[in-house]
Amino acid sequence: MSIVITGANGKLGRLIIEHLLTIVPADQIFACVRHTQSCEYWKKQGITVRLCDYDQPETLEQAFANASQLLLISSSHPDDTIRLRQHAHVIEAAKKAKVEHILYTSFAFCDKGTIPRTYLHLATEHAIRTTGIPYTFLRSGLYMDFIGMFGLNDAIVKGELSVYPGDWQFNSITRLDLAFAIVAVLTESGHQNKIYELTASHTWTFQDLAETLSELAGKPISLQQDPDIQNWIYGFLSKIDTTSTSDQLEQLLGHPITPLQESIKAFIS
Repeated sequence: MSIVITGANGKLGRLIIEHLLTIVPADQIFACVRHTQSCEYWKKQGITVRLCDYDQPETLEQAFANASQLLLISSSHPDDTIRLRQHAHVIEAAKKAKVEHILYTSFAFCDKGTIPRTYLHLATEHAIRTTGIPYTFLRSGLYMDFIGMFGLNDAIVKGELSVYPGDWQFNSITRLDLAFAIVAVLTESGHQNKIYELTASHTWTFQDLAETLSELAGKPISLQQDPDIQNWIYGFLSKIDTTSTSDQLEQLLGHPITPLQESIKAFIS
């Protein structure tokens, strides 16, 4: 078995490889990156590092050679048109390299969103299906990182968490939980031609967040709705599905996801 992982130097890629190393031999893991000189750590672990630049198709087929499984971690480019072209390069190279199984990090419930990013993921999934190669779509919920936009430290100082009015609910997850679930798919059988909605099994609200901040701060943090708040994050959140839930992430993990209190500790000081 050989597992080829693109974007291996990214936050998610690193977490996946670190956990993979506890389960499979290092010589079965291939880290694909844009800059091979920055991967001495992986090389010292016995992992093969391959040049893989989404914008240079000529690097991809060789990078994917002899891949039993190819994990395509979605491009992080800010332009979705460019991202789709990059994904197309990867998919075409996977066909030429005769990859046996493609796994793709998509976005949870992307068929319900109304922003270009959701269409990007649906288009990429469609392109993968047309290859005839067995696939697994790993549709992740919003990373918990987005809560950094809500000024949690200021809220603790003021004793007040101010948010834009609305019935906000969130199905977000941590990268670490996602990484562990992806490793389960990579190292276990029975996941081909499946779609996983990897979200929290229950949503949380801003009221939950305020109560959790109160517990961590050791003092009351009230929740206030302020219609004058101007923050682009609310417009973004209103156009994606943050309320639909699934227990598939917990099934893959074999245990509950990281609780809200533990998840937000990294975003407060």
